[in-house]
Amino acid sequence: MKWTAKKIEALKGKQKIAMLTAYDALTASWVDEADIPVVLVGDSLGMTVLGYDTTLPVSMDEMLHHTAAVARGVQKALVVADMPFMSFQPSIEMGLENAGRFLKEAQADAVKIEGGAIRVELIEALVENGIPVLGHIGLTPQSVKAMGGYRVQGKTSEQARQLMDDAMAVEQAGAFALVLECVPAELGERISSALTIPTIGIGAGAGCDGQVLVISDLLGLSDKPVPKFVKKYATLSPIIKEALAEYKNEVESGAFPNKEQTY
Repeated sequence: MKWTAKKIEALKGKQKIAMLTAYDALTASWVDEADIPVVLVGDSLGMTVLGYDTTLPVSMDEMLHHTAAVARGVQKALVVADMPFMSFQPSIEMGLENAGRFLKEAQADAVKIEGGAIRVELIEALVENGIPVLGHIGLTPQSVKAMGGYRVQGKTSEQARQLMDDAMAVEQAGAFALVLECVPAELGERISSALTIPTIGIGAGAGCDGQVLVISDLLGLSDKPVPKFVKKYATLSPIIKEALAEYKNEVESGAFPNKEQTY
């Protein structure tokens, strides 16, 4: 069964939704084989794969390249492409064109758009033109400069009201689901209860309808510090380093290749 945006939306109140990021065909195939229904090709690849300090430098060409690779690696999961910084902000027309490229050129099933009420017109235009949209409010990394860093959002009553308004606006515009990032758990639960579409939390508490994590954080592929909301289900970094060191030693000593690895 191939997951669609409609099928994900229909899980609201019936089943918690697992989502993971992936950036290439190999990791996407792992996620797909685990029967995780949604794969997000996040612009977080800027930090996890491309070596940038933020998501801001990530380009459309980079996102298209990685999204296409992920799409080739899955058979069942819904592939959601993150629209990178300044690929949709300048105009509705630009947003439509670039979102269309994700579906046409990279075989994505949907796109993710950061922003609340300010994105209503764009979300409506995308949905009207057959492009499913995953919304994203709370901590929106593309606005990190304006926010003054990666901070929990919605801590004051005024901020909480604004996020609730943003969530309702995104739903009414036609998004099939909504990512809530780094908001207090109580607010995440309140927003989730108020909406008829699923919420996907990342640092937004257990009251959301689903959860998303960055796959390299979940697998412990890096020694760098991770946010509080991350749970490492494996710590692969030391295992990988040990394997590479063993390979180097065997090459230098002449132990590899032996007869078993030789034609």
